[in-house]
Amino acid sequence: MDFTLSEEQRILQDSARSMVAKELQPILARNDPDRPLPKQEMLAVYAVFAREGLTAPRLPMEDGGSGMKMLDYGLVFEQLPPPLAISLLSHECTVARIHADSDPAQRERFLPDLLAGRKICCTGTTEPDTGSDPRGVRTRVVEEDGALVINGRKMWITNGTASDMMVATCSAGEEKRGAVMRRVVVDRAASPYEAIEIRSLGLRQGHLSEILFENCRVPRENALGEGGDAARILTLTWNGNRPLVGLAAVHLAQKALDAAIGYAGVRRQFGRAIGQHQLIQERLVDIAADVMASRLLCYQALDIIDRGGRANGSSAMAKRYATNACERAVSLAMHVHGAMGISCEAGLEQLYRDVRMLPIPDGTNEILTLIAGRELTGLDAIRN
Repeated sequence: MDFTLSEEQRILQDSARSMVAKELQPILARNDPDRPLPKQEMLAVYAVFAREGLTAPRLPMEDGGSGMKMLDYGLVFEQLPPPLAISLLSHECTVARIHADSDPAQRERFLPDLLAGRKICCTGTTEPDTGSDPRGVRTRVVEEDGALVINGRKMWITNGTASDMMVATCSAGEEKRGAVMRRVVVDRAASPYEAIEIRSLGLRQGHLSEILFENCRVPRENALGEGGDAARILTLTWNGNRPLVGLAAVHLAQKALDAAIGYAGVRRQFGRAIGQHQLIQERLVDIAADVMASRLLCYQALDIIDRGGRANGSSAMAKRYATNACERAVSLAMHVHGAMGISCEAGLEQLYRDVRMLPIPDGTNEILTLIAGRELTGLDAIRN
């Protein structure tokens, strides 16, 4: 087993770091850190993503994607500032879902602007009373006068207020297990929906939203796939998303570790640098172990996907562990900084707020525990 990155992978990482430093970080820095980025700034970000092949990393090259291995995508994703990384994840996995469920005519209509970064998209599944169980969706889609009419609400939608297009998961009826889910592409210009900003603890330069559909009329040809297969497509993309979210947590924890090591070398107490004190060294080692273990679990889950293995349990475990461990790591880094750790000046409080956001998307840690437990025991704690 070789844990060493190839020369190509190291170049990929270095290129991503350079892109962030030269092009993405300046966009974040010139805007209010506590407000969502303006739409024009988001489009500037997506122009960079498109140029780098990140708007469709999971799509094959013959279909306009970059055909990246998931592990290679993870190596790049880890370098991205988390508010932009989570936005990208919403966009590119929506692109992957459209690609997986569309016919050639639909792909030609929907994908070019999304691949080019001229439009931003999102997926709407979660609702006020429906989160981890997508079969509980209550947003309804019905056929009426040759069109599809959508009524309902979606909550906690990444990219919602910045979106030009979304894939809405709707109920088209009921069966024994719950709603018969249908996915519908909603083009905001042709079929307007209301997006309301949700203020949040962290990732404040992103766009977290509530979406309202009130008699939203959509062309029938915007329906994707076959009725009832939405759960399968959601699961396939979630398996890839979860270790990527874990790597966003690793990004934040690594920054906290770097800051703590630097501070331990310059801050002096009792006549010497605090980094010489045993308990400070213990905390630094604990932080480093959390970062490394989280990173390797996420890399392993992505590698399993690349090799065609069953990733349900490994992906759930990777995100669950990484988000918990990296939240702990950032907190420990704040302790190393003492009073400075709780100041806005040091920047650790923003890392702490941001990392606390990450256990929520693509499955809460409680649900991920049950998924991983099911893979270990073969027994389902969620459904009989």
